Amino acid sequence: MKTIDDLASGYSDEPGYFDFAKWGPISTAVAEEQRSLVEVQARARFGSEIALTEQSGRVGRAISSLVGFAPDHVVFQPNTSEGLTHTLFGLTGQVLMSPRDYPSMPVAATRSAEALRVLEPVWMDLDHDVVTPAVVQRHLTDAVTAVAVSLVDYRTGYLVDLEGIRQVIGDRLLIVDAIQGFGVVDAPYAVADVVASGGQKWVRAGWGTGFLALSDRALSALTPVFSGVAGSDLALGGWYHDRQPTLPGAAAFQVTNPDPIAQARLATALEDIAEVGVAAVSRAVAERASRVIDLADEFAVPVVSPRDVSERAGIVVLEPALDQMTTLTAALINHGVTATVRDTTVRLSVHVSTGDESFEMLRGAFTSFGTTVFY
Repeated sequence: MKTIDDLASGYSDEPGYFDFAKWGPISTAVAEEQRSLVEVQARARFGSEIALTEQSGRVGRAISSLVGFAPDHVVFQPNTSEGLTHTLFGLTGQVLMSPRDYPSMPVAATRSAEALRVLEPVWMDLDHDVVTPAVVQRHLTDAVTAVAVSLVDYRTGYLVDLEGIRQVIGDRLLIVDAIQGFGVVDAPYAVADVVASGGQKWVRAGWGTGFLALSDRALSALTPVFSGVAGSDLALGGWYHDRQPTLPGAAAFQVTNPDPIAQARLATALEDIAEVGVAAVSRAVAERASRVIDLADEFAVPVVSPRDVSERAGIVVLEPALDQMTTLTAALINHGVTATVRDTTVRLSVHVSTGDESFEMLRGAFTSFGTTVFY
C-alpha cells in the first residue's frame, strides 16, 4: 500500500504552486498513462482498440471505489458542469440552493427553469455567507423536492455539513457539487443522492474528466433529458425515427461516447488516491492548510476562511485591507507563488505535494509584504 510520501513523490509540480482549487498539475502516472494510450491510438495496431474500450469499465470501478456508489450508479462525465446539467434538467419541482455557489449549479438550474418550466430554483439567504443545516432548514417547505449544495465553497473554503443537511431535509434529493473537495475530503457521500465532480482540480487527472453518481432515489426521480447515443439502448444499423429507450442506471445520463484517454487519466488518478486512502490525503492536506494559516497569522495577514479543521479542506482565503491588496499580490508574484486573486481576496490552496520549498517561498512573499506595509 502506498504512503502519502509515495503519492507526493508522484507529482512533479514546481515549488510555489498554491492554486489546486483552480486546477491541479497532473501526476507523473497520469501523464505516462496518457502518453501510452496516445501511442496506441496513433498506431492503431490490430486489436489495439480493446485497450481503449476497456477504460469505460475501469473508470467506473475507480469512481465507485471512492464515492461508494455501485458501478452501475456512476457514469463518466467530461466535467462537473455537464453532470450538474444532466441533473438539474432532469429534475422536477423546487430545488433549494445558494445563489453564491459556483455558477455551474445556479446556471444549470435557471436554464432548466427557463427551458422546461418544470423546475423552480429557490434561493437561500445565507448566514455568514455559508450554507449550514440551520440555513437549509429555515428555507424548507413542502414544495421543495431537492436541495443542492457545494461540498466546499469555492470562495470561502467552507466545508458543508452533508450529514447535518441530510438530517434536516428528510427524504428530499440531496445534490452535491463535489469538485472543490473530491479527492481531499473524506466525505459521507452515501447520504447524498447525486454527486457530481471533475478531476482537473484535487484529483489531478486533467481537464475533460469527471463523473456523475446517482442513488436509487435519484435514478427514480430524474429524467435523462440529454440522453444521447451513448445513453441509449439501440442497435446501430436500424431505424431511429422512434423514441429510443435509454440504458438502465446512470449510463442513461450520457450524450456521446467519451474520450477513453480522459477516462484512463481519471482512473489512474483515482486508483492512486484509493491506494493511499482519502482519509490519509485529507489529513495531509489539512496539515498543510494549517501551515498556511500559521504563516498568515505570523505576518498578520487576515484569514477569512474557516480555521476549524471540520469546516475546511485545502483552501485558505486571505483578505488584507483594500489598500494592501496590490502590495500582497505583487509580493506573491515576485516570489513565484501561484494563487487565485479575486477582488478583495487571495485564495491559497494546498495539496500533498506542497512541500517545504513552497512554504519558504510563501514566507518570503509574506516577509516582503510585511516590510512594505505600514500601520
